[in-house]
Amino acid sequence: MTQSTRIVVVGGSAAGLAAVETLRREGYEGMLTLVGDERHAPYDRPPLSKQILAGEWDRARLALRSPDDLEALGLDLRLGVAATGLDTEDRTVTLADGESLPYDGLIVATGVRPRTLPGAGAHLLRTLDDALALRDRLGPGRHLVIVGAGFLGAEAAAVARGLGARVTLLEPAPVPLAHAVGEEVGRVLSGAHLDHGVDLRTGVTVTEVTGDGVRLADGGVVEADEVLVAVGSLPNTEWLTGSGLTLDNGLVCDEFSAAAPGVYGAGDVARWFNPLFGAAMRIEHRTNAAEQGMAAARNLLRPDARKPFAPVPYFWSDQYDMKIQAFGHLRGHEEIAVVAGDLGERRCVVAYRTGDRLAGALAVGMPPKAIRPWRQAVATRATWREAIGGAA
Repeated sequence: MTQSTRIVVVGGSAAGLAAVETLRREGYEGMLTLVGDERHAPYDRPPLSKQILAGEWDRARLALRSPDDLEALGLDLRLGVAATGLDTEDRTVTLADGESLPYDGLIVATGVRPRTLPGAGAHLLRTLDDALALRDRLGPGRHLVIVGAGFLGAEAAAVARGLGARVTLLEPAPVPLAHAVGEEVGRVLSGAHLDHGVDLRTGVTVTEVTGDGVRLADGGVVEADEVLVAVGSLPNTEWLTGSGLTLDNGLVCDEFSAAAPGVYGAGDVARWFNPLFGAAMRIEHRTNAAEQGMAAARNLLRPDARKPFAPVPYFWSDQYDMKIQAFGHLRGHEEIAVVAGDLGERRCVVAYRTGDRLAGALAVGMPPKAIRPWRQAVATRATWREAIGGAA
């Protein structure tokens, strides 16, 4: 791509930042615009439900880069303004302030937003402002109701208990996190909440946030001082409606993260075909966002030498004194096997099978070295027999 061109990256978080840094590192010297709908410079999101909510960090520690580092990138930085439209024929991005940005190359990294429930007054936990608002309302004697016992809800429950708040955790599924890690592992992880005094209620559907708590599908009300809704997220693709790009649970991309000629997706918003697993996936994890931002930037710059984006996904979660780490694509697995430690003691490594292949591995309460070899086994598409035989 010539130096007289203009590349626009829409999304000012981890994926967008990784994209602009990679473009500069790979030698692109043309106009480079980074658009972010938040007023904050790019910051890290995983600590929001951990260190920021707990009051252990101040907001300055979240910054992904210093002001000097951002300045050195020579960006046309547009913060606090959202993209509202895309015209792929004219190659322009429209902003909320009415400006139209021409582009020769575009990377879409607009992330996701939290799902909400009917009613008003609930907290969400996606942005720095969200985390600070909830943090100010927690402490001894306060009662927090959390709707949704996924990883975000579970982390918030752990932090709130650490701050002395009473916590009620409501989950519609029979077993929290079963869709992500399987029922057996989900039950064991849920036990940590019970051990720490959380009132965990499963099979409970919340229909509305009320002025003093939440209303359940059976008509009952759970009263609370504060309510946190953590029931999943939606990809931010509305601004792409009418653009001609394919939208289906995210921005649909091919194995190169390309959505159209000169248009790439990266991070939580991108649903791309991962050739390592032979499946389309959209991953809402910090590591994937940065890796895909880099991959999309390289492929945009060098369309004749593109490489498929075929990572082994990685995620982690901290709850109480329990660290959870996982490699691979665990959803839709058909079998698990405990290959190290003891699941009941919440100190173990669990392998996951899909078809005849090792699909992934999850570690609970184990050092990083315990799970690292499993990442390589997933990356080489080891058979289940090879993987489990080696662990026996």
